[in-house]
Amino acid sequence: MSKNFDRKKKAVQEIKEKFDKAQAAVLVDYRGLNVEEVTELRKQFREAGAEYKIYKNNLVKIAIEGTDFEALTEDLKGPNAIAFGFEDPIVPAKLVHEFAKKHKLLELKSAVVEGQYCDFEKLSSIANIPTREVLIAKFMGSIKSPVSNFVYMAKAIADKKNEENAEA
Repeated sequence: MSKNFDRKKKAVQEIKEKFDKAQAAVLVDYRGLNVEEVTELRKQFREAGAEYKIYKNNLVKIAIEGTDFEALTEDLKGPNAIAFGFEDPIVPAKLVHEFAKKHKLLELKSAVVEGQYCDFEKLSSIANIPTREVLIAKFMGSIKSPVSNFVYMAKAIADKKNEENAEA
């Protein structure tokens, strides 16, 4: 076998492993981004526990054949990068969406999130979902607010009774 074939086989195996670990994969058209911008985007992904990689479309098609990610095959045209989410399935869509606001040349194409194919519109709505940490903080705040109000009211009532008892 040729060295080229062995390299491609190894690359397909690497891609398969990434998809096997991923909870989400977002397909991105990165045309027009310069090296600094791609480096900045990759850094943001690393910090968030995700990954941004560029692979040849044909190798990706081979790697995702028969998996939940096979739905991406139709969108693998032109230059593409794949944003993988390993821990939080929303992170790649959110990072790419935020980065695309500043860098208009970057385009979200489609994704598979937890086994479900998402077109551009659905992907954009997913990207606007707050992160898990933000949702937990909001939930805790909503629980704390009524309890705080109750404690404040109970203290006000107790203070008022103390004042009435002190006057008597």
